[in-house]
Amino acid sequence: MSHPIPPRRRIIFGPGREADRLHLRDILRNETTGGLLMLAATALALLVANLAPGFYSHLSHLQLGPLDLHHWAADGLLTIFFFVAGLELKRELVEGALSRPADALLPIMAALGGMVVPALIYVGVNMAAGGSLAGWAVPMATDIAFALAVLAIVGSNLPSGLRAFLLTLAIVDDLGAIIVIAVFFSAGIAFLPLAGALACVAAFAVAQQRRFHGIWLYLLLGVAAWWLMLQSGVHATIAGVALGLVTRTDEHELHDPVDRWKHAVEPWSAGLVVPIFAFFAAGVAVDGQMLRSLVSRPEPLGVLLGLVLGKFVGVYVAARLTARFTSAELADGVEWGDVAAMAVLTGIGFTVSLLIGDLAFPGAPETAQSVKAAVLAASVTSAILGGIALRRRNNGRPATVS
Repeated sequence: MSHPIPPRRRIIFGPGREADRLHLRDILRNETTGGLLMLAATALALLVANLAPGFYSHLSHLQLGPLDLHHWAADGLLTIFFFVAGLELKRELVEGALSRPADALLPIMAALGGMVVPALIYVGVNMAAGGSLAGWAVPMATDIAFALAVLAIVGSNLPSGLRAFLLTLAIVDDLGAIIVIAVFFSAGIAFLPLAGALACVAAFAVAQQRRFHGIWLYLLLGVAAWWLMLQSGVHATIAGVALGLVTRTDEHELHDPVDRWKHAVEPWSAGLVVPIFAFFAAGVAVDGQMLRSLVSRPEPLGVLLGLVLGKFVGVYVAARLTARFTSAELADGVEWGDVAAMAVLTGIGFTVSLLIGDLAFPGAPETAQSVKAAVLAASVTSAILGGIALRRRNNGRPATVS
C-alpha cells in the first residue's frame, strides 16, 4: 500500500540561495541603496529621538563591554567604513585618477577649495559673533555615498566624467578629513599603544606582500590595530584607513586583494555600518528653540553657511581658477554648468561632518546637538538644491541609449 507523500515544508526566512545572497550584496554596493538606507536610518533616529527621547538616550549610552553603543558606532563600526575609504584611496593612488595628478588636477583643487572656504566661513562667522572656533572642520567634509546616490537618481543622462569628477573630489575630501581627524582630534597620545597599532598594520602589510591567505590572521591583526589605536588616543577609525592603504594591489592581477576586500566589506559598510552610525549620530530633538539656534547661534550658523554656501563657492571657484591658470581641462562632455550643479551637491556633509561635530564639542552637548542639526539641515538643503540643479542639466540632454 502506497503512502501519500507529505507536502514539502516551505521555509520562511531560511538561508536563501547563494545567487540571492550575491544579488543582495550587489544591491547593497549600489550608491543609491546605501544613500537610501542612510536616509532611512536618519529619519528613524529623528523619529525616536523626538517621540521617545528617554529611550533614545538610554539606548545610546547603553554600555556594551568597554564602550557604549554610541561609541561602538562612532569608534568601532565606523572603522569599517574608513577601511573601505582606505581601499578606495589605495586604488586611486596606485592606478586611478590620483595616480595621474595632471588628469586629476581639477577635482583635486576643487576638493581643496571645498575644504578651505567652508572652514574660513565658519571661522569668520564665529569670530564675528564670539562663537567657538572648535567646529571649524565640521563643514569641510562631503558624504561620498549620499552625494553619489543623489547623482545616480537624478543624473542618468549626465556624462560619466561628472561622476568621476565627483568621485575623485570626494576621495580627496575624505583624505583631507582623515588628516584633520588624525592631527587635530587626537589628544593625549599614548605612544606605546600607538607603536603597537602601527606594528599590527605593518604585520598586515607584510602578510599581504607575502600573499598569505589566512583570513583569520588579517581579522586578528585588524581588531588588534583598532583596539590599540583606540587606546593610543588617536581616533580609532585611522586604523581602518591605515589597513586599507597597506592592502596589496596589483594592476596585472585580475582580482587583487584591494578588489577582494572591497567586494567583501563594502556591502556591510553600506548596508549596516553607516546606517547604524547614522542612527546613533543623527538623533536630534527638533523643537522651536533648536530650529532658532540654526540662525541665532554662531556655531550651527557657521556650519550651515559653510556647507550650503562655502562648499559650492569653494569647489566651483577653485575649479574655474585651476582651469583658467593651468592646462587642466574638464573631461569630454562635461560642461561648467554641470560642475556648478555638482558643486551644490558637495554641501552634503553628513557622515564625516557628524563625526567631527561629536569630536569638536565633547564637553558641550547642547552645542554639539545644534551643530548636528545644522549638518542635517545643510545636507538636506544641498541634496534638494543639487538634485534640482542636476535634474535640470539632465533634462537638457538626450536620453542615454543602452
